[in-house]
Amino acid sequence: MYRIVIADDHGLYRRGLRLALSAGIPGVEIFEASCFDAALSLLAEQASVDLAILDLNMPGLLNQEVLSGILSAYPDTRFAIVSGNDSRSEILTALSIGLHGYIVKSQRDEEVVLAVNEILSGRIYVPALLSRPGAAPTTHAPAPSEHVPHRRTTTGNLGRLTSRQKEVLKLMAEGYSNKEIARDLEIAEATTKIHAAAVLRELGVRNRTEAAVMLKTWLTRDIN
Repeated sequence: MYRIVIADDHGLYRRGLRLALSAGIPGVEIFEASCFDAALSLLAEQASVDLAILDLNMPGLLNQEVLSGILSAYPDTRFAIVSGNDSRSEILTALSIGLHGYIVKSQRDEEVVLAVNEILSGRIYVPALLSRPGAAPTTHAPAPSEHVPHRRTTTGNLGRLTSRQKEVLKLMAEGYSNKEIARDLEIAEATTKIHAAAVLRELGVRNRTEAAVMLKTWLTRDIN
């Protein structure tokens, strides 16, 4: 029996996808998450997840660096992106990171079920539209090792962090290690690492020290 996590902040699509997969894959067990934090919690809490389907636009700062971290943290789980964006470059970028498939929201139910079955069987799923006549020329996607520019450093970015990421940032600023943060927040250490990477990425800082300084600056300004 397969176990699948569907993470999408649009409840209507999430439920529709669940119904399509339940009807097309006998005995499948499906868990739903409406945000990035909830998806990570499910991955950490469940004994084993065969496939996680993640919406690229889901709240929680999904980006290339964070996705790479998730792949490393859960090597036994296969990951696919679901998105309304069907651009060739977006699809190729996702696959270059190491994701196992890219599903476009405009695809028919039977195409999505086929895609999921392909991914669960160990293959990489690429939507047929990628080879459609007249498709845009290939844009070379950056390899995972290439440098991805940070956001411009600003305390305003603190407001974009999820509640869990703010908790992780606070403990990081207090000098806690990933293991200590995981213990304090009662989450997996791998999950802590993913949140920490997302925090640094969003704040546009290079390390925990810079993140701590930014948090202190923000708190001081708020008090004054």
